[in-house]
Amino acid sequence: MTALRKPPLKIVGSEPETQADENQRVLEAILFAATDPVDEKLLASRLPEGADLKEELKKLGDHYAIRGVNLVRVAGKWALRTASDLGHRIARDTPPPRKLSRAAIETLAIVAYHQPVTRAEVEEIRGVTISKGTLDVLIETGWVRLRGRRKAPGRPVTYGTTEQFLVHFGLDQVEDLPGLEELKGAGFLDDRLPAGFSVPIPNDISTLRDDEDPLEEGDADLDPDSTK
Repeated sequence: MTALRKPPLKIVGSEPETQADENQRVLEAILFAATDPVDEKLLASRLPEGADLKEELKKLGDHYAIRGVNLVRVAGKWALRTASDLGHRIARDTPPPRKLSRAAIETLAIVAYHQPVTRAEVEEIRGVTISKGTLDVLIETGWVRLRGRRKAPGRPVTYGTTEQFLVHFGLDQVEDLPGLEELKGAGFLDDRLPAGFSVPIPNDISTLRDDEDPLEEGDADLDPDSTK
């Protein structure tokens, strides 16, 4: 007696009806498997020639807009992230974030808004000396980097934020940091501010500025607390 052979298992919905469906599935698979945000150049290389990547990303974003994960742009790249309104429900399932001291948080904010900035300039803005290790901690987290050297006496090292900083805080670019009115609205600044008080517009352009020289060999191993 001939044994009956079972037909191969068919996954419902596994075969796209159109090329557009296939493009969506390809992008979805890449973003789902990626551990870090993916740049548009890589995404475009996985689509057929002539495919409109921006339109495909828009359609994918619309699809995920009301779901538990959303398509978001961070640091100029794309990623699937937990919907912001659900973050508190899964917080207990994720490891607690590293806690920074108040000095480290203030230093990070100054670097983010005033970059490129030297350690001495950070201290001048804060009005107090930075304790040993503060910049070390921020560099170890991957949120602050050494940019270059200021064209000034002593040629102090300049600092700026990193792509990892943008990714962690869900920013597409550093210019997305809140401005004066947003900070006041969130309660971070007092309404009774001094006349002329302003919040600088941050810029993390990687190109060195006119007052910066490139880092030298061995600068990456410098102790931040010795590079005023």
